[in-house]
Amino acid sequence: MPSIPPFESFNPQGDPAVILVCDHASNFIPPEYAGLGLPAARLGTHIAWDIGAAAVTRTMAAALGAPAILGTHSRLLIDLNRGEDDPTLVMKLSDGAIIPGNATADEAGIRHRVTRYYHPYHDAIASLIAGARGRGIAPVIVSIHSFTPEWKGKPRPWHVGVLWSRRDARLSRALLEVLRAETDLCVGDNQPYSGELQGDCMDRHALALGLPHVLIELRQDLIGDDAGARSWGTRLVPLLRKAIAGMKGP
Repeated sequence: MPSIPPFESFNPQGDPAVILVCDHASNFIPPEYAGLGLPAARLGTHIAWDIGAAAVTRTMAAALGAPAILGTHSRLLIDLNRGEDDPTLVMKLSDGAIIPGNATADEAGIRHRVTRYYHPYHDAIASLIAGARGRGIAPVIVSIHSFTPEWKGKPRPWHVGVLWSRRDARLSRALLEVLRAETDLCVGDNQPYSGELQGDCMDRHALALGLPHVLIELRQDLIGDDAGARSWGTRLVPLLRKAIAGMKGP
């Protein structure tokens, strides 16, 4: 199988007032890595990618007329939502499973992955942002992820989570308010994870530049098929627009 590009550029000519990113869009691992020594069934689970997130991202980008950058390789090969010096950039253990092809990876092998997959993805995002700012636009950066319905035997009740950093929560606060007005939703505030992760994608491309941003987490069972992903992507667009319009100071 031929190699594929390290990122997907969706709707690249769209209006960059909003830029969407999807770090964990794919579970693809190049053949030369032999599935990192994992059975194929494991590569279909959340340890390898954010199920449904890519379809939600493309749906939202199309509806917004906005560009999106999506990762095209598994988070197990390299995690695009980690700082370059983060020890979990290449995970040796995930959800209790040893990743054989990572456990034996040496420094040279990891640097190759950084050069081949990590840098091009982040360079593509940086280029989109620079192009927008060069036109006098301060883009809103929106990152789409998904999470498992339960963790270590405990159910996760949230339909959607909003992750934020105390350094700039202006869009997150506004979106939380908008989502909570939807009476059928259980909304997570910095759930199921905290948005405080040094060196992650939002830290690198939004916080460091003072750009409004939000990371949206959706529960996988709600977006695990195309219909669910399209439905949620379509639903989120007007809510996001309302939140952007209602943003207040940092």
